[in-house]
Amino acid sequence: MDTPLLADQRRAVIRDAVARAGAVRMADLVARLGVSEMTIRRDIAALAELGVLSRVHGGAVARTGSATEPAFTEKATRAGAQKTAIARAVADLVPAGTSLGLTAGTTTAAVATALTRLPHVATLSVLTNSPPAADILFAQPHAPTLVVTGGEPTPSAALVGPVAASVCSTFHLDTLVLGVSGMDAAAGLTSPTLAEADTLAAFLRASSRVVVAADSSKWGTTALRTIAGWDAVDVLVTDDGLPADALEHLRDVVDVRLATTPEGPR
Repeated sequence: MDTPLLADQRRAVIRDAVARAGAVRMADLVARLGVSEMTIRRDIAALAELGVLSRVHGGAVARTGSATEPAFTEKATRAGAQKTAIARAVADLVPAGTSLGLTAGTTTAAVATALTRLPHVATLSVLTNSPPAADILFAQPHAPTLVVTGGEPTPSAALVGPVAASVCSTFHLDTLVLGVSGMDAAAGLTSPTLAEADTLAAFLRASSRVVVAADSSKWGTTALRTIAGWDAVDVLVTDDGLPADALEHLRDVVDVRLATTPEGPR
C-alpha cells in the first residue's frame, strides 16, 4: 500500500477480514497491509483483548465461546478453497467397497461432494449424522448405500445425542472421516457441545481407521470438550497453512497429508 494505515484503520481491516472469512493468516495481513509481522501481532492482540476475535497460531479466527457452535451456513463461507482441496484428498483415501463413517460439518459435506466424483461411489456404504452430506450423496444417480443416524439437530446441521450414538454402536466401519471444531497439541480434537462429543466418540469406537479432515484455521482452537487425543487418529488431512511448529509436532504423532490449493492458503 502506498500510504501506511494508522493502527485503528489496520485493525478495522483485520476485523472485517475475520468477519467475512472466519479466519485470517498473519502472513496474508503482512502482505496486504505492508507492515511488519510484529505490528500485525500487536494489532491482533489488541483486537483479542477487545473480544473482537481470537488469536491462534499464525493468525486470528472469529471469536466464539468454547461452548458456542456456529451455524452451518456461517461456517460454509470459511476457507472454501481449502475445504475443497482437503475433501478431494480425503476422497482419494476411500477405496471401493469401503464402509465409511462421515460426521457432520462443512468440510465433511465437501467430502461428500468429492465422493460423488469417485467411479466406485455406488460400492460405498456410508453412515452419517449429517443431513447435508446425506442429501448430496442421495441425489446422485449411482448413490452409495446410505444410513442416517437420526438424533437431535444442532445449529451446525448435525444429528447428535443418544439416538445417534446408539445407531453408531451397531456398526463396524472401515474408515471414519471426522470433522472437528478445534484441534490442539495438548487438547487433541475438540467439540463445542457435550452431545456432539459423545456422538463423535461413538463414531470413533465403531471405526477401524480414523481420518480427520480439518482446515488449518482449526489449529490452536480448543472447544468445550475433547473428543479424542492424537493417538486415536491415523491420518490428518489439512491445508498447507498449518504453522511450521504445529506441522513438526503433528508429524511425530500422525500421518499428515497436506492438500494444496492453486492460490495457496488464505
